[in-house]
Amino acid sequence: MRGECIKSSLMSTITHMLPTTSEADDLSEDAGISIYERLRDDIIHGRLKANERLKVAELAGRMGTSTNPVREALQQLRGEGFVIMAPNRGARVRPIDEEFVRDICEIEVLIEPALTRWFVGVATQADVEELERIQAEIEALNFSDELKHSNLDMAFHRLMYDRHYNRHAVDLWIRHRQILWAISRGFPTSLSRQSNVLDEHRELIACIRRQDADGAANAIAKHVGGSGHHIIERMRLNKRRT
Repeated sequence: MRGECIKSSLMSTITHMLPTTSEADDLSEDAGISIYERLRDDIIHGRLKANERLKVAELAGRMGTSTNPVREALQQLRGEGFVIMAPNRGARVRPIDEEFVRDICEIEVLIEPALTRWFVGVATQADVEELERIQAEIEALNFSDELKHSNLDMAFHRLMYDRHYNRHAVDLWIRHRQILWAISRGFPTSLSRQSNVLDEHRELIACIRRQDADGAANAIAKHVGGSGHHIIERMRLNKRRT
């Protein structure tokens, strides 16, 4: 029954963040990361189309590097679900569709409540006051600038997660935010979702203030689920219009 409850919440993930990409294209140790980021950005923004073949030699030539960093980047993208590899068929782009968003959300609805629950146990009065300060800025902005809102929202959640001992979980959360921001920035945030985001933040702060770990975990799960559901609904609406 618990598993079903979790699954019903799976349409999840947090509001968004613009991905940061390396400026370097040299063949230093960071070259593989730069190529990974560039390929990921091309997939998310549709410059590499759904089901398009990803030929290592062609990508290496376009990016001015050897083939090994490209192969490494493709393997990393495969692990994150962006790339599909089949025997004797090579690599191809996975469609950035509702199923892709759902898969990310299923992970996030499990990660974020755990991170939040931990934070409640270590949060100080100063932490709560800083969350309230950021929230006041978010409300004053009132979604008038999506990028500024995203940066403030990121600061709000990083305050809770950045001190967590499990850096793998935190890094995964950051990557998922980057992906979902890139997907969702083409869709306007509905007025009802804007209102819900503000209410969910307030509820979360109230739970943290009274050291209610269960309440905070439930609040963040609702927040994550609502954001994921909103992205998927906007994707469906956009599909019907095209």
